[in-house]
Amino acid sequence: MNNSFKKSLARRPTRIGRGSLVFSLWSFVFALQSFLTLTTSYAQSPTHEVPVNSGEQVIIEDNVLSLPNSLQETSPPTPPAGEVMPSGYTIFDDQILLTNYAVKYSELSKEIILAMMKDDTLGSYKNAAAIKVFREKFSHEVVSREKRIVEKILLRRLNRTDSPFVEVEIMHTLCVLDRYKYFKSMAPALIQKLDHYNATVSTLAFESLNNLIKLGNDRPREARIVFHTLRKILFLSRRRLATIDKPGPKLAQKLQVLRWSIKVLGTQELKRLPKEVLNLM
Repeated sequence: MNNSFKKSLARRPTRIGRGSLVFSLWSFVFALQSFLTLTTSYAQSPTHEVPVNSGEQVIIEDNVLSLPNSLQETSPPTPPAGEVMPSGYTIFDDQILLTNYAVKYSELSKEIILAMMKDDTLGSYKNAAAIKVFREKFSHEVVSREKRIVEKILLRRLNRTDSPFVEVEIMHTLCVLDRYKYFKSMAPALIQKLDHYNATVSTLAFESLNNLIKLGNDRPREARIVFHTLRKILFLSRRRLATIDKPGPKLAQKLQVLRWSIKVLGTQELKRLPKEVLNLM
C-alpha cells in the first residue's frame, strides 16, 4: 500500500508539468494570432494620421509615409540663369581664408613669422599668409646674412610645396628680396600662373606681377623678360585667339602686362607679335 502511494506521488509532477506546457503553447498561439490580426487590419486601412508637436500631421497613405513640409529635407535653391550661387552655399573661399589668416598674423613678430615659414606641418593657407605678412612687413628689414637665411627658407619651401598659393607668394617675395637675382626665373613662372584654373591663384599672380612692375622703375631688362614670355605663350595659342572677339579675364590680364612691356621697350616690338594678338590689343 505504501509503495503504490509513493509511485502515484512520483507520477503527479510529470502530469502537471505536461499540462502547463500545453497551456503555455496554446496561450502563445492565441497571442500570435491576435497580433497578426491587428497588424493586418492596420496595414489595410487607407489613411492614418499621427499628430506631431508642430501641429502638422504625418500621413501614412497606401503604406507610404508622407512627412509634413516642415520635416521634409529641402535642397539649396537653384540660382537663376546667369547668376552665381551666394557665398553662403560654398564650402570655403580661398581668398577669404588667405586674407583672414594674413590679418591675424599681421600682429605677430618677425621671429614667429619666420618659424611659421619653416614649419613643414603648417597648412598651405597659413603658410601662404605667413609669407605674405613677412613680405609686406619685414622683407625690407632683412639684410646681409639674415637675408640669405630667409632666401634659403623660401627656396626650400618652394621645392617642397605643392600649393599654388604658397608658390605665388614665395615667387613674389623672392623678387622683392633680390629683384635682380630672381626676376628672370620667377616672373615667367608668375606669368604661367595667370592660366591657373583656380581664380584666386590667377588673381594672386596678376597682383604680384603688377606689384613688381610698379616697384621696378620700368627696367628694360625686366620688360624684355616679360615680353618674351608672353610672346611665346600667345604665339602657341594664336589659333584659339583668332576665334576670340573680346578677351576674357585671364587673357585681358596677359594683354595688360604685355602692353606695359611694349611701352617700356618701344612700339617696334609689335611687329614681333602674331596678328591674332594685334587684333586684341
